[in-house]
Amino acid sequence: MSTTVAQGETLHLCLMLAGVADHTATDVEWYTSLLRFLFLDLLIRFLLVLLVLVRKAGNPQTALTWVILLLGLPVAGLVLYLLFGEARFGYFRRKRHAEAIQRVDRPGVRADTNPDVRVELPLMESQIASLAQKVSGAAPVRGNRIELFGDSAEFVDRLIGDIQDATRSVHLLFYIYLDDEAGSRVARALGEAQARGVTCRLLVDAVGSKAFLKSRLVEELRRSGVAVRSCLPVNPVRMLFSRLDLRNHRKIAVIDGQVGFTGSNNLAEAAFAVKARFAPWVDCTVRIDGPATKELQVLFLEDWHFESGELAEEELLAQPEMREDGLPVQIIATGPNFYNEATTQIVQSCIQVVQHELILTTPYFVPDESTIRNLCVAAQRGVQTRLVVPKRNDSRMVGLASRSNYEKLLESGVEIFEFTKGLLHAKTITIDRRVGVVMSANLDRRSFELNFECGAIVYQSEFAETLRRLQQSYIRDSDQVDPEAWSRRGRGHQLGETLAGFIGPLL
Repeated sequence: MSTTVAQGETLHLCLMLAGVADHTATDVEWYTSLLRFLFLDLLIRFLLVLLVLVRKAGNPQTALTWVILLLGLPVAGLVLYLLFGEARFGYFRRKRHAEAIQRVDRPGVRADTNPDVRVELPLMESQIASLAQKVSGAAPVRGNRIELFGDSAEFVDRLIGDIQDATRSVHLLFYIYLDDEAGSRVARALGEAQARGVTCRLLVDAVGSKAFLKSRLVEELRRSGVAVRSCLPVNPVRMLFSRLDLRNHRKIAVIDGQVGFTGSNNLAEAAFAVKARFAPWVDCTVRIDGPATKELQVLFLEDWHFESGELAEEELLAQPEMREDGLPVQIIATGPNFYNEATTQIVQSCIQVVQHELILTTPYFVPDESTIRNLCVAAQRGVQTRLVVPKRNDSRMVGLASRSNYEKLLESGVEIFEFTKGLLHAKTITIDRRVGVVMSANLDRRSFELNFECGAIVYQSEFAETLRRLQQSYIRDSDQVDPEAWSRRGRGHQLGETLAGFIGPLL
């Protein structure tokens, strides 16, 4: 019997079992096509599930979410996975970025090149610093004067003052730059600095600052001679090769290579016109005067070279002066092309070494399972563990996903506070009143795995106490979540939070 005859008899038997053996040849062809389609559909699903299991082997929670989504919504799931399932930076982008890092991050440019600024830390601090250096690249250095800004207007005023005092260069990198009063004032200061011979470079994220890049303000800046570039531009062609939501979320300012700013502040008023109904946006930023600024300069120059192809050699080689009364500071950085797990590893290190008190503030709380587990363990071993988040979140889905974690945290003894006086946008950590961390990164998977982020760790109790007082002010303006009342919340809320928590790994 030939193979063709055997296949025909098999198909005929299947049709008989389906009750359609007496149908016409056209019907047989239709059912054949249907069977082929179903087979192809199952094959594609199987291959996609296999791909997810291989690619997400180190993150089973994310893998499970994608598997269920692909099996339950095959067409939509496939489209979503192709768009957002992989941290696709793009081959040419990845290659260009690696080349930028290689050219900028070379021997002799790091902050600890000068042996006089190297520092020995106590045991707890050294454990955090050692991990941070291994996963992020920068060593802690002493000799830095630090100022903390918990008020956006004060931050903008101080930044403008430093720009007005600049004599050599001004480098700004921000995720969001708004064409509002704060943005206009900074733009005027940049234009005036450029006019007196200071080299001014401004780098903004192409998505976060989309409106600004089309505004009259950016035209005025360019006419005045300020070099303006966008990070990670997007278009339909790029979408085929890289994820559109891999963003540069950093907030960096470097003036004359000596003074630097980093934290959660964008270049915008606290009223934040694009999402005014959640205002005021409450931020936190540090000003660094000393050797650690060099690490911020290195990050800026890497990103500038990546986007423009230009490298300011004179700025790269200059080293900031050390301040004799300064503090030990370590700059941390992460990105989808390097150190992409640095943020979560550093946060977990802080949680693991804390002995008495841990306070964290973040606008978006959708971390990985290991971070949740470490927070629970910290509270269970007697550490006073406090988490402060906004009561009203500008993303309803993220707000629900955040609350999906409350129950296990509350049961373990973590104290949760919901800030009521605006949108708490500060990303801070204090450890035992000895170490303070101010970051651009949120405690969510986007910051952990996808965004370019940065921040500063200050290893000094006086600064940590100052930061803690700012955190305590957030707590005073918050409602504490009562564990008993939370356990009695309505079924509808529980269902929404569970569903949001389920897709949390994809947010």
